[in-house]
Amino acid sequence: MNNKLLQNFDFYQNETSLSKTAEKAFSRLSFTFTREHIESLIKAALSEDASDNDRYVCACMLKNALVASKGVFPICQDTGIANIFGWKNGNISSAQNIDEYDELTKGVRKVYDEKKLRFSTTVPVSFYDEKDPKNNLPAQISIFSNRACLAPLPDFVKAAPKDSFSFIFCAKGGGSSNKTSFIQGTKAFLTKERFSNLIKEELHHFGTSACPPYTIAVVAGGLSPEQNLLTLKLATTGAYDEMTYEPNESGFRDKELEELVIKTAKESGFGAQFGGTQFALSAQVIRLPRHGASCPISFGVSCSAHRNLRAVLTDEGLYLQKTAENPQELEGFNEAVKFACCESEKNEQKNERNIRSDGDIKAVLSSLENSKPGERILLSGKILVARDAAHARWQKLLDTGKNLPEYCTKYPVCYAGPARTPEGKIIGSFGPTTAGRMDVYAESLMKRGAALVTLAKGNRSRTWTDACKKYGAFYLGTPGGIAALIASEYIVNQEILDYEDLGMEAVRLVEVKNLPCFVITNKNGEDFYGNLQ
Repeated sequence: MNNKLLQNFDFYQNETSLSKTAEKAFSRLSFTFTREHIESLIKAALSEDASDNDRYVCACMLKNALVASKGVFPICQDTGIANIFGWKNGNISSAQNIDEYDELTKGVRKVYDEKKLRFSTTVPVSFYDEKDPKNNLPAQISIFSNRACLAPLPDFVKAAPKDSFSFIFCAKGGGSSNKTSFIQGTKAFLTKERFSNLIKEELHHFGTSACPPYTIAVVAGGLSPEQNLLTLKLATTGAYDEMTYEPNESGFRDKELEELVIKTAKESGFGAQFGGTQFALSAQVIRLPRHGASCPISFGVSCSAHRNLRAVLTDEGLYLQKTAENPQELEGFNEAVKFACCESEKNEQKNERNIRSDGDIKAVLSSLENSKPGERILLSGKILVARDAAHARWQKLLDTGKNLPEYCTKYPVCYAGPARTPEGKIIGSFGPTTAGRMDVYAESLMKRGAALVTLAKGNRSRTWTDACKKYGAFYLGTPGGIAALIASEYIVNQEILDYEDLGMEAVRLVEVKNLPCFVITNKNGEDFYGNLQ
């Protein structure tokens, strides 16, 4: 192996099993970040132009990384679809006369079960109905020959020795995947003015629901839509970190446009979720060859839970990319974490509003009276936890003339789907999911006294904002990307109330203590993100 791989990879001699490779990789990336990612969060928190909210959120993310590194609570509640990209170079004994897909799937199945990772997949039982397979399968596995890869070959794969199997393992959450956009463009898009304007438009559409700070990727060109989108997916994993900036026929990065992406992200005002400058940590803009009649263009992100890991398997053993197992040892970590000081200190310094929820939603609404968008609060007491599948069942009740369950009108509703509970713990990693997916239920729930206070992440539609004004409701944003921290420090009890068959989407009653939130939309329809436009 070359020196760079030796420096950045751990070596496991005689470990040549594909299933063990997948198991080790997903176990590592689910609980620890690479050194480079932690350093980028430290840099964001310490940046001179960062807002107070930027610093607070990034500091919470660093605390989250520290909690997760202990190996109990995964980094994010959405432990993601298991994505595996593999490149075969020559012949490797461990990949002979076996079913590669089956072996890799065995490793995925085992680690998701034993490490109590969340089962996020659903499988269809009819065109409209689904079930939880309770194993997070199928994994998305793509295996290529080094000589026949649909997307440009990553440099680390090119550097791998003859007779080896190179991999990128990626846990891709639904929030960041949902931000992918695709345009089947033409040559007309390839002018400096038009492409720059397109970048500005698309970055604004990203919003904050996928947990910034983001790693942003843009790909223009491609011999097909499939080549363009695969290149984008790989770019969000960092596969092309070493790609050249020199124009060439096979594909290259554009430094000027990458700088424009970072500048545009900084000027958007979104910041690290609640206003500021730290919307993006890095950017890659890639240009590919194309058919003369078309120019596919795509945009995508990797969220702050940037979980990607490289591996190279040889007949001698496994090389697995190193991660920061002790993040607090990195320079600047302790200084950055101070921006998320303990609740008692914060209360004295910031005079946050304390809100209590004990089953009387009118009392909660009264406590939020006169609160302004952007105001930070500390929430304690009981909250209802429900997301897409539960909301669909509630709507089905209403559609068939039935009433909502009584619990719907008693508590704030938090949109979340926690990871499975580790042994001896109260709950698994717990973080908010994207708010906008529930906007369609605004009228049917609010007019019946439900969802008058909601907690989630990201900006919402005009439909929800208008409903808040109509019914005197509030939307609170909880920082995304700190699921291990929330589970370990802010949740004191939980019970399943309803729909246990939905797995991670079951309705829960969760008790929290000093959970940090931000007022996003108040009863007057004033919206924090709307003020940034």
